[in-house]
Amino acid sequence: MENKVIPYGKQNITEEDIKVVIEALKSDYLTQGPKIKEFEDNFANYVGAKYAVALSNGTAALHLCAMALDVQKGDKVITTPITFAASANCVRYCGGEVVFGDINPETYLLDINSVKKLLEAAPKGTYKGIIPVDFAGRAVNLEEYRKLADEYELWIIEDACHAPGGYFVDSKNNKQFCGNGNFAELAIFSFHPVKHIASGEGGMITTNDKNLYNKLLQLRTHGIVKNNDLYTNTIEFAGGKENYPLWYMEMQELGYNYRITDFQAALGNSQLNRADEGLQRRREIASTYNQAFKNQAFIKGQSGAIEGHAYHLYVIEVEDRLGLYNFLRTKNIFAQIHYIPCHLMPYYRQFGWKEGDRVNAEMYYKHCISLPMYPTLTEEEQQFVIDTIDEYYTK
Repeated sequence: MENKVIPYGKQNITEEDIKVVIEALKSDYLTQGPKIKEFEDNFANYVGAKYAVALSNGTAALHLCAMALDVQKGDKVITTPITFAASANCVRYCGGEVVFGDINPETYLLDINSVKKLLEAAPKGTYKGIIPVDFAGRAVNLEEYRKLADEYELWIIEDACHAPGGYFVDSKNNKQFCGNGNFAELAIFSFHPVKHIASGEGGMITTNDKNLYNKLLQLRTHGIVKNNDLYTNTIEFAGGKENYPLWYMEMQELGYNYRITDFQAALGNSQLNRADEGLQRRREIASTYNQAFKNQAFIKGQSGAIEGHAYHLYVIEVEDRLGLYNFLRTKNIFAQIHYIPCHLMPYYRQFGWKEGDRVNAEMYYKHCISLPMYPTLTEEEQQFVIDTIDEYYTK
């Protein structure tokens, strides 16, 4: 077993996945074809949203969300420091200012009380929006955030990259699935290989707002529209300006080429067909970890067994994290650290962020380590991971 590499995350490509990609490659379309709309419709249905827009990656999805919500230079937006940098960077792409809240040390999610303190300490209108992150796959309670956002006239972008299929239970005892659009204006997902659904690269935005949906479609393709109802030029063609020729299009604003390919969408669709199966296996793996570590003295905290958790990651907090990390690597177990707090990255330090600014996030980072978590992880491999961790702490 020690000679076998066990990564923290891994894609699962089946023969059916390969078949649908080959079919897409042999079709008339490599990009901008029918598989993209099919993937969008199926994904929207999966999370319970009205609309979905497929994109080249999750970072592109975040960027277009910020653009669609008109983030401008100087606009302040709140997010968590425990996330991949893209959750914050999308605000900077538009010239906005990122303000980091702190995390709840029990959930590892953006602490709503930390957000409230930031809002209460500034004049109303100072902040424009909030980007909560369903970190590790645990769903943020967006019902609570929606109430706060409405009070301060804020928008919400839900970063659900870790959580397709995840949910929280609302005040009426209903399951609210990540990305369903009931509380956030926009939500984003990633189809990077280590995520639940892999398409090589790829991302998705979901929303229930038709105006935002149309805006996103335009921004995805250079700001160009090809729709008679949306044209603004008064160019006179034969028969009047109503009769634009089929080749006509308008670039109405500065957009980007953030399109996904047809063969990536075909792969994403195939993966989506077994998303629930993969999610169930992730929850089984999480349950095994939870039972193995819940009474161990070296555990300071762990992801645990949480209803609705999608378990992109399974995190434990330990003493001597570096020692454990290095020991695991000697056994070919490639655990990972998620994440170095964003506010302590050199880029964000230039804006005045420093150690001690977000104590819960910084304490979490000192102890966190993400264990192998993917549907094809075998029971034998997982037990080897557990036994190796026990071995390190019982030396």
